[in-house]
Amino acid sequence: MTYDVSTLRARFPALRAGTAHFDGPGGTQTPAPVIAAYAEALSRPLSIRGGALPGEIHAETLVRDFRAAMADLLGADPSGIVFGRSSTQLTYDISRTLAKGWAPGDEVVVSRLDHDANIRPWLQAAERAGAVVRWAEFDPATGELPAESVGALLTERTRLVAVTGASNLIGTRPDVAAIAELVHRAGALLYVDGVHLTAHEFVDVERLGADFFVCSPYKFFGPHHGVLSARPELLRTLDPDKLVPSSDAVPERFELGTLPYEMLAATRAAVDFIAGLGDDGATATGRRDRLRSAFAAIDAHETALREGAEKALGELGAVTVHSRAAERTPTLLLSFENRDASDAYRFLARSGVHAPAGSFYALEASRHLGLGDEGGLRVGLSPYNDTDDVERLVKGLSDFLR
Repeated sequence: MTYDVSTLRARFPALRAGTAHFDGPGGTQTPAPVIAAYAEALSRPLSIRGGALPGEIHAETLVRDFRAAMADLLGADPSGIVFGRSSTQLTYDISRTLAKGWAPGDEVVVSRLDHDANIRPWLQAAERAGAVVRWAEFDPATGELPAESVGALLTERTRLVAVTGASNLIGTRPDVAAIAELVHRAGALLYVDGVHLTAHEFVDVERLGADFFVCSPYKFFGPHHGVLSARPELLRTLDPDKLVPSSDAVPERFELGTLPYEMLAATRAAVDFIAGLGDDGATATGRRDRLRSAFAAIDAHETALREGAEKALGELGAVTVHSRAAERTPTLLLSFENRDASDAYRFLARSGVHAPAGSFYALEASRHLGLGDEGGLRVGLSPYNDTDDVERLVKGLSDFLR
């Protein structure tokens, strides 16, 4: 099936404003079917979930369809799909719950490559429990986080390892499956921040070996919230703080308060939208198969754009590209000789090109790269970007450097 980016772009109302968006790692634009699903959910009767009245049945259906869609997207069990306000909130909730079982001298491993949302909650939980924190370092010259650098830190006291599926700053995709094998061999749990990864790769949480996997639908065309995936049997062993009358079932025991049904409807629509970007149905047997085909098409499109952008940026001079890992998302972090990335961001903005500057909450990674808290200019490609966007970016940076 041919990847038709022009047809795809026409389904995003926000793109009519004319901005060339390279801010996908911070959140994508929203396609019309997702917007429509949000409105449709609110247009029909809605009430607390149940099985007697139309509003109850509608709410129950929206929850069930949301869990099924996210399970298809991640290769997970629908009964292990947890809604959250954000991935950060979910990580804090799980860290506090797990830390109840930690003792002084237990160990937690975090990665210097990660977003702070997969570092700080574990550091704070470890501090409260008296646990020791060990740091896995990535190579600033290559951007690589080898599995061995994590494995070397594991001991019989390791309780949890937190690692990113893909760096939101430089795009590095560590070999999570290899890390998982080492972690499980040590008898520990693996918590994977899949927020950046899920927008660009066909995820299989079982293949990755993730005990916990979080992502954020607004990174892949959906609404602003977080999703946690874990095996239901693992979730049943955890005792989160909750209200006495609220359900103790899994996954409901982790979801505080009434769910925002309209957001669940929009998330299901986002997954269906992605599934429609791949196989036309001639060979696919279900949504999971169509998602596999869609991500293959997305990867080919984004990789071609990234390679073109890298070639053009390399010809500009005075630009350092910090995204160098062998396996990475279409995300480039740039810095400039004697020029601030924030100045480049503002210069590009005047011509309708949105490439933001900063460290994007990946403080440890930015500091490890020698960029301090200020970071660099991040160029993040999304499925709706095209060659015209890239040409506008390159021309804008060329003008800026002159």
